[in-house]
Amino acid sequence: MDIPNDIFTEPEDVDPETLANLGPLRRLAGTWEGHRGVDLNPKADGPERRDYYERIDMQPIDPQANGPQLFYGLRYHVHINTPEEDIAFHDQVGYWLWEPATGLILQTVAIPRGQVAIAAGHAKPDATKLILTAERGQTDYGICSTTFLELAFRTDSYRLEVDFHSDGSWSYISDTSLLVRGQDTPFQHRDHNRLTKIAEPDLNPWARISRDAKVRAS
Repeated sequence: MDIPNDIFTEPEDVDPETLANLGPLRRLAGTWEGHRGVDLNPKADGPERRDYYERIDMQPIDPQANGPQLFYGLRYHVHINTPEEDIAFHDQVGYWLWEPATGLILQTVAIPRGQVAIAAGHAKPDATKLILTAERGQTDYGICSTTFLELAFRTDSYRLEVDFHSDGSWSYISDTSLLVRGQDTPFQHRDHNRLTKIAEPDLNPWARISRDAKVRAS
């Protein structure tokens, strides 16, 4: 990555309409449900398969700048349950970010068991497939866990593949390489599901303010 000499000055020609500037992430905006999820995870007696259903809410945020670097993005919340349990099977929050100038895509991941990650990839604005990865030990696009997880279920890598379908739905395959204590070879933890939109996204706050101001002025 080329770093400009001026690392402080932010862009001036920023469009307040996030939804119009999300590139391939525009297809993710909104609220989604999927009822065909499958999870393969490690247990003491061997791999366990669980069916799950999930709801994902992805809402646009205002443009974000790191000096000259400009991101448009979505704030997301994933909530997953299994048919046989009421307690959440998985909960996850974070951001999807798109840098129009470079095609960089980021997914930040935070789960309430003491783990965070930043996965990165590149794509064109009209891409129908996204691939993002994160590696343990990286200080830019890496994975950070609690001491217990590091010693018992160490996450060495994370790979997310997203496919956009012609009917407007999208699917994903999430692969996580875990080194489980007492085992010699890594365990490939996999989740996959297909999601259908149930609600359109809201406007980001700045876009709403800008549109309201235009209405009042007209």
